[in-house]
Amino acid sequence: MFPLRIPLLAVLINIALCQYDYYDYQPSNALGPSGPHCNQECECPVNFPSAMYCDSRNLKFVPVVPSGIKYLYLQNNQIEEIKAGVFDNVTDVLRWLVLDNNQITSGKIAKGTIDKLTALEKLFFSYNNLTEPVIPPSKSLDELKIMHNKLSKFPSGLLNDKENLTSVNLQFNQLTSESIAGAFKGPKKLLSLDVSHNKLKKLPAGVPSSLEILYADYNDIDSVGAGYLNKLPALQYLRISHNKLVDSGLPAGVFNVTSLVELDLSFNKLQSVPEINEQLEQLYLQANEINKINLASFCKFIGPVSYSHLKHLRLDANNVTYSNMPPDYRNCLRVASDIMFE
Repeated sequence: MFPLRIPLLAVLINIALCQYDYYDYQPSNALGPSGPHCNQECECPVNFPSAMYCDSRNLKFVPVVPSGIKYLYLQNNQIEEIKAGVFDNVTDVLRWLVLDNNQITSGKIAKGTIDKLTALEKLFFSYNNLTEPVIPPSKSLDELKIMHNKLSKFPSGLLNDKENLTSVNLQFNQLTSESIAGAFKGPKKLLSLDVSHNKLKKLPAGVPSSLEILYADYNDIDSVGAGYLNKLPALQYLRISHNKLVDSGLPAGVFNVTSLVELDLSFNKLQSVPEINEQLEQLYLQANEINKINLASFCKFIGPVSYSHLKHLRLDANNVTYSNMPPDYRNCLRVASDIMFE
């Protein structure tokens, strides 16, 4: 059984099993009848007059948004384009824009639409056909989700003035390491970055020191630069599973930083256990090619107050068993409640 992993800010980084899991969505029919000033294609509940629900209505276009709307739900339609003028009434008040599960392409987003939204806080644009990111001018933006698109580039500078941005989700795109170089330097409060399921060959460069969560699973990463984690003193959760990591691509002590709580290196090509810090609590190394276990990877010294704080260690689907554990491993891994070999 897989051990339970509960990361900090799980709400921000949850990959939704349900289409509404990652934003606070209440069906319009639970909020009373629609008000008189709503677009006829949608509903604006009298009990929530600042929201307009246009989701799941087979819409081909974004309807004109009336004044006073702060929350706009347009997910699960067949929208292919965003025409100029549809947001003119709400350029300085719209806070949430949800466009997931449509058919929008980058070339079909007219000027004078999203590029005029100066108060937007959350932009959800997943499951569309974007080839380049769409970024509003709002400095209040705190959450950006453009998952499951066709992004092949993310130019540097787009996020430079996003001083309140805390979460960016870009998984399931076609981004390369070169195409995102310098893309995340701007937002100094960024806490969570997910670039899983792309075409990266190395971890993103130039990410802010505020970052606490970095997910880069399912890429083509074969190495981690020396000192990379030293530049991220707040990083607690790092996942690089399903990549091409090899021993020679990991400089000595590259993961030996005190901030890390969880490290996932599963499904790579490692032949030995990399050196970790004694403060690490969860280490996932399953499905590698590990054939030896060195106690120094976990503990430099062993004593009454010197030991590893690992609670979960996965070594299954490797070339080692319990018989390969060093004799004194129980003193080093004294708080480990779950060591898996099969």
